[in-house]
Amino acid sequence: MVTGANSGLGLITTRELARVGARVVMAVRDVAKGEQAARTAPGNVEVRRLDLADLSSVRSFAAGWDGDLDVLVNNAGVMAIPRANTVDGFEMQFGTNHLGHFALTNLLLPHITDRVMTVSSGEHRRGTMRFDDLNWASDYQPWAAYRQSKLANLLFVLELQRRLTAAGSSVRSLAAHPGYAATNLQSHSGKPLTDAFMKIGNKVIAQSDESGALPSLFAASQDLPGASYVGPDRFMETRGHPTLVGRTAAASNVEDAQRLWTMSEELTGVTFGLTNLPV
Repeated sequence: MVTGANSGLGLITTRELARVGARVVMAVRDVAKGEQAARTAPGNVEVRRLDLADLSSVRSFAAGWDGDLDVLVNNAGVMAIPRANTVDGFEMQFGTNHLGHFALTNLLLPHITDRVMTVSSGEHRRGTMRFDDLNWASDYQPWAAYRQSKLANLLFVLELQRRLTAAGSSVRSLAAHPGYAATNLQSHSGKPLTDAFMKIGNKVIAQSDESGALPSLFAASQDLPGASYVGPDRFMETRGHPTLVGRTAAASNVEDAQRLWTMSEELTGVTFGLTNLPV
């Protein structure tokens, strides 16, 4: 299952997984756009509605899942957008990129048989966790909020793997980032000049969305240790072929990962999905 599967990296990931024989559920906010995108994908694909910015939608989606889920790809996201809130009142980037996927993963975890792969970003390297104001109630900065959400993704991956291991589960938690890939993420800043600059960057500097999806596909399909992080291998991880990459000390902080997990449980009302096993 791939979130945000109707465009960009999510659609490429869907197409390639379906092309090699996987049955792929495309989890999308706009079903009509999802159905249109699904017609470009070969093989067995299905479109289902999921709005990660609405926890009731997340709960409804998870409640409707039946049977095994081999691979969950937490791909959907928003980047450096003007201040906005989710349905539940969370800052949109933190709420969508982290909290929505946090809730979805834990609600689906009893069904997952192989791995959870979460898409982060090289921008996590410039991120910090504002534990005293995760939802940016004051001094909102679009890029800083985005970087926090991507750092949160990696802390989530780390703590999820710790909990899975402690619970005796064989399910793995992994992460990937696309480098600098040309997608529609770079066109929603709300600032025409910024959008125009990033559009030029997409044409001149960025690699294609097909290349940007390679780390996700690698992390979703290869035999890697839990908590692995995959990214491009060239030019400061902005382009190239997928390989294992490093992360910042902040993204490796076990105490922060546990703190974020606890706060995420409190904010979403969703707890670790394998409650029948010791953590």
